[in-house]
Amino acid sequence: MHIKTLNEADLKNKKVLLRVDFNVPIDHFGEVQDDTRIRESLPTIREILRHDATLIIMTHFKRPKGVVVDEMRVNPIAEALAGLLKKHVKKFDKIYSDDIKQQLHKSNPGEIYMLENIRFEPGEESCDENFSKNLASLGDIFINDAFGTAHRKHSSTYGIASHLPSFAGLLLEREIDALNPLLEAPNRPLTIIIGGAKIDTKIALIRNFFDKADNILVGGGLANTFLAAAGYNVAKSLYEPEKLDIARDIMLEAEKHHEKFVLPSDCIVANEIGEDVETLNVPIKDIEGDMRILDIGKQSAQRFAEIIEKSKTIIWNGPLGLYEYKPFQKGSLAVAEMVAHSPGYTVLGGGDTVDCVKRLGFKKDQFSHVSTGGGAMLEFLEGKHLPGVEALLG
Repeated sequence: MHIKTLNEADLKNKKVLLRVDFNVPIDHFGEVQDDTRIRESLPTIREILRHDATLIIMTHFKRPKGVVVDEMRVNPIAEALAGLLKKHVKKFDKIYSDDIKQQLHKSNPGEIYMLENIRFEPGEESCDENFSKNLASLGDIFINDAFGTAHRKHSSTYGIASHLPSFAGLLLEREIDALNPLLEAPNRPLTIIIGGAKIDTKIALIRNFFDKADNILVGGGLANTFLAAAGYNVAKSLYEPEKLDIARDIMLEAEKHHEKFVLPSDCIVANEIGEDVETLNVPIKDIEGDMRILDIGKQSAQRFAEIIEKSKTIIWNGPLGLYEYKPFQKGSLAVAEMVAHSPGYTVLGGGDTVDCVKRLGFKKDQFSHVSTGGGAMLEFLEGKHLPGVEALLG
């Protein structure tokens, strides 16, 4: 797969439309709470500006569903970016208009503009052809640096590429370079750690790696559904009763492929959720009454750690417990420590996974690659074609 990259683009004095994923948390004071996603695209932004280009930034923020929602305007994001760059960022109150087009036509090299929340426009998510053309008319070149939305066939990620010379930003290029080896020829043993709550988002990943993975370690609410499907009593634990048949099918498939499909053998339980609750470490077979499974147990964490230690490639998506509360962090902490100290190739993805390791005190550079895309990373590893990447193929 060859995608056209930033170093192939003629940026000199051009108007560059840059799609980023600045969907960041905003606190109740209206300020950016975590600017990680903005920082990730700074190398691309600086490289564009180095060529005396005019920069026009497009991002979405939350899910306004094609209507203007004042609380979802991107003003705080523009201010945060200006602070990081120490440059003025002119933020438009609309996405496209004749006035915006005229202002951009008169713009000077090195100026930075930000369009309003791209998802205020109903044609964005439907990839409307007219809206794609209008967007394209604002610039000379399109750069996509939003790996987090590369699995969306939207106007600002896909449609615009039909009308302008289009290239991958440095972040998107780095993501593809980091994930490609996992599909092509990963070093073995390959271990996948899967947590989180919902089975639907992980089915295709598990199935795609049946022939590739040596171990699939399952935790989180996801494990509860598999445990219930295997006939265990999960009492008051979070699980998906309507997905039990799917879970049974996956376990049968795992047996056929000789996978080491590892479910927790013990767990941390409590009758309620909080910071000062009483917890017990019990074997899965002893779950009863009002117990809730809220983390993998000590024995399971040790078994996971032993498998991770022998692995040469590790993919982790989804926390293994309710990590927001200290009593239920130990399973994720034990696994994070082993992954962080592994000499193998380690890839983390998904917002909750990244938030989890950050809360537990780990730094990004302790892992080979930390993906900025949860859904996009999953779909890429499932072997699906990502529209935002396909649009950039050379």
